[in-house]
Amino acid sequence: MVRIGRVFRAVRIRRGWRQSDLAAKARVSVASIRRIEHGECGAMVLPTLTNAAAALDIRLDLQPSWRGADLGRMLNAGHAAMHEQVATLLGGLSDWQWAAEVSFAIYGERGIIDILAFHSPTGILLVVELKTEIVEVEELVGVMDRRRRLAIRIAGERGWRAQTVSCWVIVSESQTNRRRLAAHTGVLRHAFPIEGPAMREWLRHPQGEVSALSFLSKPRSVSGKTNESLPRRVRKGRDRPIQG
Repeated sequence: MVRIGRVFRAVRIRRGWRQSDLAAKARVSVASIRRIEHGECGAMVLPTLTNAAAALDIRLDLQPSWRGADLGRMLNAGHAAMHEQVATLLGGLSDWQWAAEVSFAIYGERGIIDILAFHSPTGILLVVELKTEIVEVEELVGVMDRRRRLAIRIAGERGWRAQTVSCWVIVSESQTNRRRLAAHTGVLRHAFPIEGPAMREWLRHPQGEVSALSFLSKPRSVSGKTNESLPRRVRKGRDRPIQG
């Protein structure tokens, strides 16, 4: 029951909902949502639990899941590790400021931006989305379009006077992610035409608006051990439409 509560809470926060938002959508009490998230749902009436699960698109079986995503990755340090790597990259660049896990609530639209970065000399704002698992490509494109539209106002609340907005989607390297992205090459090339190497050059000398997608891979070191790497280029292939 504790794991079920952790999953419900993780998905709710990922959607940018408050407990009251979920309660309203599921038509249950806020107290019930609190009990579920605290792992106290053993004696709960089943419709209460299933209604809350349905509102979050969670399928209840022996293992809770969310739209086919690997919830283990969401709950463990994988996403945090991606944050650390991108933060290392941004920290090594001059004139960039950045903030992690930036929440927003504007005109009823709520969410969390993984990393929001601002280049003060040019007024360029960069919205970074980190994905450990690709599930729905269309949803990813829609989310980034919405964040691009709201980003200047979100930045303004931090005192950043942004003039333009760019987007960068960074995807964890895996065969599953590559296969899912390969099935949507046309849509992704149109939405995110810039690749990893070009993006890193742009970060050093930002100019204009860009939209990029790249992979965060784990290359072999000289010692033969696998280490985390910042986004890098990968060899082209029939099932590899995106270069990281």
